[in-house]
Amino acid sequence: MEEQHDNQLNIELSEEIAEGIYSNLAIITHSNSEFVLDFIRIMPGVPKARVKSRIILTPEHAKRLLTALSDNVEKFEAVNGRIKIQDEHIGFPMNFGGTVGQA
Repeated sequence: MEEQHDNQLNIELSEEIAEGIYSNLAIITHSNSEFVLDFIRIMPGVPKARVKSRIILTPEHAKRLLTALSDNVEKFEAVNGRIKIQDEHIGFPMNFGGTVGQA
């Protein structure tokens, strides 16, 4: 076995998890003891969607995630330019703003 340093953590990533789950909608709820992040994939023209992954965090870990995500977005924008977000008051378009395909 390899000798590990005190501040080192060996993290394993299975092939199944490495493939990831695509999500284009996240819903965040919280209680006094946890934050729940539901990741959802919605499809154009389909009025129903399922939660694809749920992550439950303590408030402390939620704040750490917020800090890490903010830091990574800043680094991304420094290289790639500002990420543009559409007017959030419009709501989420169910047709994704494109045309409806016909067979």
